[in-house]
Amino acid sequence: MRTFALLALALALIENSAAAEVDTAASKVLVHVEKSGLFAAFAHNHVIAAPLASANLDMQKKTVEVRFRTQDMKVLDPGTRESERAEIEETMKSDKVLDPAQFPEITFASTSAEGTDPKHFVVRGNLSLHGVTKPIELKVSCSEGRCSGKFTLKQTEFGITPVKIAGGAVRVKDPIEIEFDIVTK
Repeated sequence: MRTFALLALALALIENSAAAEVDTAASKVLVHVEKSGLFAAFAHNHVIAAPLASANLDMQKKTVEVRFRTQDMKVLDPGTRESERAEIEETMKSDKVLDPAQFPEITFASTSAEGTDPKHFVVRGNLSLHGVTKPIELKVSCSEGRCSGKFTLKQTEFGITPVKIAGGAVRVKDPIEIEFDIVTK
């Protein structure tokens, strides 16, 4: 379940062309993972927090690099028991999914950022996840020191096989949605 929203940071640097610094504690990145399959109605979807480990902005070049530590990702799943969240998180951090021992970081490095209007941007860059780097494009909205947006990626494009249980009667959908709200200081 993965990663993200690094991209919005690039917009923060465009909007705040002076000395923008990302407030990693106030910024939020959530990964939404949905279920499918014959018994999917008996399972629940997952919400995962992906705290920013670091964010480097180059205001002159209008570039951003963001890092997440896979070990720091946390299953939130409101309305579920702590023991169930712990079990889901254990699976997420196993070698079957994120494999933090082999792939400790998720990174995004922008390659370009352009404004479509004063508050909306398209940020392009490279997302590295699970040992695979792919170009992605994000649409970001910025206002008053905040940049937000969401995007979808497929786990299989990054070498991750979506989890199946009960012989595939319940399985994680391949596409996941990453939602971000990046705050600058």
